[in-house]
Amino acid sequence: MYAKAFQRPRSFYGQFERKPGDHLTTHYCPGCGHGNIHKMIAEAIDDLGAQDRTVFVSPVGCSVFAYYYFDVGNLQVAHGRAPAVATAVKRALPDSLVISYQGDGDLGAIGGNEILQAANRGEDFTVIFINNAIYGMTGGQMAPTSLIGQKTSTSPMGRESGNDGFPLRVSELLSSLEGPTYIERVALYDNKTRAKARNAIRKALKNQIEGRGFSFVEVLSPCPTGWGLTPVDSCKWIEQNLIPYFPLGVLKDKSAEREHRTHRRHTVPLEELPAILGLSRNGTQKSKSRERMGASIPCGDQRLKIAGFGGQGLLFLGRLLAEAGMRQGFHVSWLPSYGPEMRGGTANCHVNISTAHIGSPLVSAPTVLIAMNKPSLDKFAPEVVSGGLIIYDSSLINQPPIWGEIEVLALPATEMADRIGSAKSANMVALGALIGKTNLLDKDAVIEVVRAMTKKAELLELNLRAVEAGFQFACGNATDDCLWGV
Repeated sequence: MYAKAFQRPRSFYGQFERKPGDHLTTHYCPGCGHGNIHKMIAEAIDDLGAQDRTVFVSPVGCSVFAYYYFDVGNLQVAHGRAPAVATAVKRALPDSLVISYQGDGDLGAIGGNEILQAANRGEDFTVIFINNAIYGMTGGQMAPTSLIGQKTSTSPMGRESGNDGFPLRVSELLSSLEGPTYIERVALYDNKTRAKARNAIRKALKNQIEGRGFSFVEVLSPCPTGWGLTPVDSCKWIEQNLIPYFPLGVLKDKSAEREHRTHRRHTVPLEELPAILGLSRNGTQKSKSRERMGASIPCGDQRLKIAGFGGQGLLFLGRLLAEAGMRQGFHVSWLPSYGPEMRGGTANCHVNISTAHIGSPLVSAPTVLIAMNKPSLDKFAPEVVSGGLIIYDSSLINQPPIWGEIEVLALPATEMADRIGSAKSANMVALGALIGKTNLLDKDAVIEVVRAMTKKAELLELNLRAVEAGFQFACGNATDDCLWGV
């Protein structure tokens, strides 16, 4: 009989299938400290029995691909914003184990205010802060923690305090606040320091499981590639250069005296939200327009993609739909996507209007597509689900789409808008047609939102006429007067 004494942590994937190339090795450079720290975190998660409730939050930096390796919940966030996202996750899921894993360039620079405010609030999550005194991922630039005299790609003559300021001691800064519970600085340069780092990480995670508040572990970690040293010399460099400026040890520990935190969750009944937000309740009741016959698909619970050229007002159309849906008691989301051009480039937005909670704002399988130019129709029409609806601007698209069991409405939106008074109101024609065809939202409530969101008074009457024209066209009730607004 034998017992396996050493094995890969369960919180690590057996093979890194998400990683391109070799699925048995990490993407980190030889001698990098991230691999050591990952193993310490994964072992601690296993020992604490928290794999199924752990959420790992990683922003931009060398740790950006942590989701390759950790078999836990993973969130990839914007540069420096990990503390904000970790706060949201922990408050929404108070029983989860949330780990914010950040480098010095991320946490100390663009994320400086984020970490400061989260620590000051004493948020109940754990931060693992990797300090290698350089921007390791993006080319070895000077970081907030780079030492005086340290040469980097952006300080080739060495960091100068008069020009670049002094290295930022993040742990000392945060330890001056009342909010944090536990702050310790550790290092990775020999077996003794690695053992202390392992214990500090475990303690920080255990604190969170016990609800004791904000814990922060700073790790002085080698970056052989960024420093231009061998892995062995990198360990010596930590001992000889980093530690004199960033001394190791516990800077703050109130773990024993901090009581278990209770998370106040302010749950508000959905029907009370309009009053709390100061919104009109007009349109929350079904009007005759929602009860009329002939709607091709039921109201509510729709995933829309709205696409065309930049300058056609499509992002505004999406925002307007989301606002109208929210006012009528639906769950909504709006996600824009556009190129750098102010006019003429591509633009589209994703809109969810649902009676249930929305898991993601991304619409990959739309039930409704509004296409205002041919490239958008060609690109997104194949994504529309069977039984869905495509509304396209037949003024600009001369070839109707043919895709399976999908309903199609050819809407001369630009021509109608031009006859009404301005081609710029083609988006409002499309809005009216969408409401008329699908019964998605209450027409009167939508018009109320159009009034509220149209900032220029001279455009309001034009927009209202365009909405009405599109609505009547989709209902099949269009006359020359209402169709062209004359």
